[in-house]
Amino acid sequence: MKKRVRIISLMMIILMCSSFLFAGGAQEEPAEEPVKEEVPMTHDELVAAAQAEGKVVVYAVTSRIANAAEGFKEKYGIEVEATNLKDFEMIEKVSKEGSTGAQGADFVLAQDGGRVMGELINLDYLYNYVPESMKDVIPEQFQNPLVFSFINKLFIFNNELSTDNQFTNIWALTTEEWAGNFQFKNPFQESVNANFMTMVTKPEIADQIADAYKEYFGKEIVLTTENAGYEWIKAIFENNLILTTSDTKTAESIGIKGQNKEYNAGLFVYSKLRYVESKNLALQPIMDMTPFSGFMYPIYALMRTDAANPNAAKLFIEYLLTDEGFSPWSKNMGTYSPNPAVAIQPNDHPVSTWEKILVIEDPTYCFENRADVEEFLNEYIY
Repeated sequence: MKKRVRIISLMMIILMCSSFLFAGGAQEEPAEEPVKEEVPMTHDELVAAAQAEGKVVVYAVTSRIANAAEGFKEKYGIEVEATNLKDFEMIEKVSKEGSTGAQGADFVLAQDGGRVMGELINLDYLYNYVPESMKDVIPEQFQNPLVFSFINKLFIFNNELSTDNQFTNIWALTTEEWAGNFQFKNPFQESVNANFMTMVTKPEIADQIADAYKEYFGKEIVLTTENAGYEWIKAIFENNLILTTSDTKTAESIGIKGQNKEYNAGLFVYSKLRYVESKNLALQPIMDMTPFSGFMYPIYALMRTDAANPNAAKLFIEYLLTDEGFSPWSKNMGTYSPNPAVAIQPNDHPVSTWEKILVIEDPTYCFENRADVEEFLNEYIY
């Protein structure tokens, strides 16, 4: 009898718990994550608050941050502790500091949008901040996450024999003439290259690649993979794509004079065109490729969530987005501020030009899809 009473009592407890959990309105909704609230300040108020902190710590993927730091200190009298890191080093360092609460950077200049989005922003180690003075200056599409700069990579060929474009459709690189004559830095050795490979699989870009196939070959593409982006990746690898270890070596290998090669090109950093004079190379970019002439990737300026010197960080970000603050980068072509008012080199082109002809990295798409693309690349690289 006692055993039966115990069973009935247990059933009543289960029923009571079930009623509590499943009755309408009984179960509380999970609390929303707190939103980072910014206290609006005038420029003068921000300067005063930043100078009161007296110091700012920044991690950056660009070594020129040291030159910008000197200008910032001279202008505002604020000490800058700047550390130059490779993209994977920064992500690991910020992630470790964020997860342990260790003191580190107040803000970062970070690239590899997919990992930054998934491992730093989504986990609240970093957050987005746009200076008040820049909200009506920086194009809205570059404000979240806030872009500090853009870098572009273009299809570039050796123009010693002829300055006529060697090809104007990306599918030309899959033909017999181009077998073993096209170079690209190993995407497993540079994250932005892996992101580019990921971006060409994005449905709207893959559709453009399918259209380019029809334009070049005069027939519809027959898919053996998920979409035309994957198909193009497969085709260039199977056409003996040469994987290099650096864009500098790629530029030198392609541009050296005296090769007498009719077909000789690569996809690498546009800024290497400076070697045409400094290293006597024969290099020429292709600006009218179908459906794109290369790709462009951002470096983001992002605040550390628990920054020790938040106001100095915000002031430095504002400074970097000005013509004065960006001068260490704008003195050469190939690096661009999202601020349209920042000067570029006389023979260069503004971001608005590159937007129309290049694939631009989408951090959310890269975060959600790069693992699949890397698994696909494994079939050809390893």
